[in-house]
Amino acid sequence: MNSFEQLREAEQALLEIFSGIDAQVKHNLKQVLDAFRHHRVGAHHFAGVSGYGHDDLGRETLDQVFAQVMGAEAAVVRVQFVSGTHAIACALYGVLRPGDEMLAVAGSPYDTLEEVIGLRGKGQGSLIDFGIKYRQLELTSEGKIDWQTLNTSITENTKLVLIQRSCGYSWRPSLSIADIEKIVYIVKQQNPHTVCFVDNCYGEFIETQEPTHVGADLIAGSLIKNPGGTVVSAGGYIAGKADLVEAAACRLTAPGIGSEGGATFDQNRLLFQGLFLAPQMVGEAMKGTYLTGYVFDKLGYPVNPPPLAPRGDVIQAIKLGSAKKLIAFCKAIQQSSPIGSYLDPIPDDMPGYESQVVMAGGTFIEGSTLELSADGPLREPYIVYCQGGTHWTHVSIALEAAIDAVVNIE
Repeated sequence: MNSFEQLREAEQALLEIFSGIDAQVKHNLKQVLDAFRHHRVGAHHFAGVSGYGHDDLGRETLDQVFAQVMGAEAAVVRVQFVSGTHAIACALYGVLRPGDEMLAVAGSPYDTLEEVIGLRGKGQGSLIDFGIKYRQLELTSEGKIDWQTLNTSITENTKLVLIQRSCGYSWRPSLSIADIEKIVYIVKQQNPHTVCFVDNCYGEFIETQEPTHVGADLIAGSLIKNPGGTVVSAGGYIAGKADLVEAAACRLTAPGIGSEGGATFDQNRLLFQGLFLAPQMVGEAMKGTYLTGYVFDKLGYPVNPPPLAPRGDVIQAIKLGSAKKLIAFCKAIQQSSPIGSYLDPIPDDMPGYESQVVMAGGTFIEGSTLELSADGPLREPYIVYCQGGTHWTHVSIALEAAIDAVVNIE
């Protein structure tokens, strides 16, 4: 059976799952539309202000719309956030003070957070440099949350619990909303004052609720991932309890300015439009992950999540087993991209990452991971992380090339 036939078989097998995704997209889009209507979004909200960015009606309304969609008291949606890591760092520095403890409950954090915390690098003003204590709960041998240990891990000094929703560069399952709700409950039973913070990157609109709907105090993420709907050119967001959101905003700008400053550089229309598009774009990406997982499982490669399992984010991991196959897969995705199809991705050092990384990203927005992209660190067992896709049909076309490229390598 050739790659085209394999994909046709997969598409037929996944019809029922695709139909369920469409129903979820409709539910999430209705929530977005309800928020737009409630806050009376109009064309006048597209205009921005210059200079300090004070009294930007569009920005203020977008924050309110975003907060409602996320089930939060408040939100800050800003192009000044360089990345999801930057938004997460602002949230952590906003909440934590010298002597406080942060506990990561889902094993090792994503590579780019290691230097923020202070696990790598020195003298950069990491959390550990500022006297923040750090602990992490290791995963079980099955790669899951250690619920038994979590039940007794929170102390009176545990100021913040870090909950990383996505698997990151690991093989653990990404967390479901039910998992996050359970973590929050267990944490609050031990110390109701501990802030439950969720790194929400890659997870927005995957389910019909967000972590802040089920008790999380604070969440953060990137606008060139899910909530930007593939059209927002830069930025990030923080949402949650109003006082915590404002504390994080003070780290982005300055104490006394907080959420009141920051010009929007005529990006308001795209920020609103991206949020409107996000549920549909995430739905298409989810279909792409199911398709990718299904066909590579049939080819005999370990995949995470398993081919028919519920999704926790827009990432599909495939354990390819060799550097040659990892590079070949990324090359095939790049050649099937609309932008830069003539380029060959090569492994290289990247800021914030411990290992060299090979990345395929022929996207309209540089670094966008809600558009189809693939990447992986050049280390054993050579896992490729395939994510995004503005429409699943593009993913299918790219997979034809990826299958052909990988199966021809011994």
